[in-house]
Amino acid sequence: MTRIFFVSFFLLLSTLNLHAEEGMWIPLLLEQKNQTDMQSMGLKLTAADIYNVNQSSLKDAIVLFGGGCTGEVVSDQGLILTNHHCGFGQIQARSTIEHDYLTDGFWAMNQSEELPNPGLTVSFLVSMSDVTSEVLQGVTPQMSMNERYKKIRSNTSVIKRKATEGNHYEAQIRPFYYGNEYYLMIYEIFTDIRLVGTPPSNIGKFGGDTDNWIWPRHTGDFSIFRIYAGTDNKPAPYSKDNIPFKPRRHLSISLKGIQPGDFTFVYGFPGRTEEYLPAQGVDLAVNIVNPIRIALREIRLGIINSYSEKNDTIRLRYAAKHAGIANGWKKWIGESRGIKRIKGVEIKKEFETRFANWTGVDEVEQSPYAGLLAAFDEAYTPYKHWKATETWLNESVLSVEAIRFARSFAPLVDLCASKDSSDQSIKTLAQKYTRSTDGFYKNYEVQIDREILAAMLEMYIVKAAGEAEQPTVFTNLIKKYKGNLKIAADDLFRKSVFTSKNRLSGLLGNFHRKDVKKIENDPLYQLAFQLTDYNKQIVNPHIVEFDRKFDSLMPLYMKAQMEMQPGKKFFPDANSTLRISYGKVNGYVPEDGASYNYYTTLNGIMEKENPEVYDYVVEPKLKSLYNSKDYGRYADASGEMHTCFIATNHTTGGNSGSPVMNGEGQLLGLNFDRCWEGTMSDLMYDPDKCRNISLDIRYCLFIIDKFAGAGHLVKEMTIIE
Repeated sequence: MTRIFFVSFFLLLSTLNLHAEEGMWIPLLLEQKNQTDMQSMGLKLTAADIYNVNQSSLKDAIVLFGGGCTGEVVSDQGLILTNHHCGFGQIQARSTIEHDYLTDGFWAMNQSEELPNPGLTVSFLVSMSDVTSEVLQGVTPQMSMNERYKKIRSNTSVIKRKATEGNHYEAQIRPFYYGNEYYLMIYEIFTDIRLVGTPPSNIGKFGGDTDNWIWPRHTGDFSIFRIYAGTDNKPAPYSKDNIPFKPRRHLSISLKGIQPGDFTFVYGFPGRTEEYLPAQGVDLAVNIVNPIRIALREIRLGIINSYSEKNDTIRLRYAAKHAGIANGWKKWIGESRGIKRIKGVEIKKEFETRFANWTGVDEVEQSPYAGLLAAFDEAYTPYKHWKATETWLNESVLSVEAIRFARSFAPLVDLCASKDSSDQSIKTLAQKYTRSTDGFYKNYEVQIDREILAAMLEMYIVKAAGEAEQPTVFTNLIKKYKGNLKIAADDLFRKSVFTSKNRLSGLLGNFHRKDVKKIENDPLYQLAFQLTDYNKQIVNPHIVEFDRKFDSLMPLYMKAQMEMQPGKKFFPDANSTLRISYGKVNGYVPEDGASYNYYTTLNGIMEKENPEVYDYVVEPKLKSLYNSKDYGRYADASGEMHTCFIATNHTTGGNSGSPVMNGEGQLLGLNFDRCWEGTMSDLMYDPDKCRNISLDIRYCLFIIDKFAGAGHLVKEMTIIE
């Protein structure tokens, strides 16, 4: 009787403590799971207004931008908004010293000036449906994991083939709740996407890596693209004859602004969360993996910065690389701090104590879930060591650009070794590598990479002792170079063909089968090959063994958690599929004695201005507009120019560029970040600290109209004043 009371009381607490702001919800199930809650918080729409396959709905204005961001359609001519950092790669690729769009910005004053972006895609979700029963048809509890996977793969292949027969769509099937449910997503994918406008980096990346993940924020993080289609309004490869796409729906834009407590929701493609891990999984991330990543990336960033600060050409070449390295580095710092602050591992352990009580400990009450926690402990204990080894390798020596580049030549080596390959096939593949060589060296500085290699060798060989396995290749390097790792790095780079564009181009220009020896014997290729082989032969089997155990345990653990807490609404972890998150505009207290407001203004940009620090240089025209208070219709009622705001929406990577909308479904801003104190929301959500950071749409329009003089783009949009 005591146990029954305890469990019932816990279930009540679980329900009461469920925060409305937490969760990334499936649009298909909004009416069933979220509509009432959202409407009570301020939503004026119905679930059908947000997601509908029979008529246009808000989902028809949301796109997966590239492979990892979100965008929204804001005109009936296919104009889309996303973040500056989401379009960063395209902007950088278009930039040269003569036309430095990354630094100076770019604005197409008519459609003929819009720039194509080979390889860039945007994807519309046409529909999603629950196909759990079809995917699991024929799957039985008696099957081994391999048999189960094989059957599921066979079933999903059939489902996707049927879904795309006779149409131009593409299909994906994704597991939800760790394989307890499966959903079919149908996409329409467009490939002719053109750059329309982007502000200078001193606006679009104002604050740079210094302010990344930080609130208060003043970053004008947006860029503008346009979708082009064939004359039938369907996806078509780039052609000068293509026309602007006519969407089923585009978002209207509100200039009314926001107030504390206002309801907001985010519609986008969040990448990955792991909210339901056992305590061991959270401990692994926070206390083992993250510290390794942070330490190694900090060194790489320091080396890149030492060169970029002295040379604008290097700064431009390494801008995207630096941003990519720094983004994870700073996020993991905040994540670890956040989990430790709320004692996340301890919270997970407390839950597991209650879980063990719920499963029962005697024969009468024995549950099918008894023994799950012990099985997790058994799996994680050896895994932590091997995961540390894998992280050390990938984040240190295998992060060196020349080593990664050398490793990419393995297919050419394999083709030359095959007796079945023809001389022509070898020559054709070598020509493909010639083309990729131009791309690699365009943004490559050998002296930076050489210094990084020396530092990474020292970190792994000296600092990783005891935490990670030491490959024989490292032992041999120490012996050969008598422990002087700088000389080792210098020698490896001096002798390698992969550190010189001229030498590599000369080798590939008239490549024959016998020339493969020059690649096989190359010192950087050998290092890359030996480390990759070590990963494959020694480390990876342990990782695969854990993954196999985890994949068998986690679906059961997820199912058990849901059964244990029947009154709780469970959202599935993010998996790059379209989701809704919702909450309210609200400030927060980052630490004792401090309090943050819910919005920032242009005043803050002027306060941060520092001409000596690149991240805080203010554009002269922006300063002029500020001094004259020439904000047009984009200022608030008191005459202030808002820049950014925060709310309690649960977001993660992939939500970058997502529209933040009010209760009427009107665009308020573009989601672009999270506050540093809340980056732990990928593992655990804290309603007191987790805030998504958004660009105020009024600042976005102000930059387009008043700063850039591209008011013709605003005229395309539907503005609500």
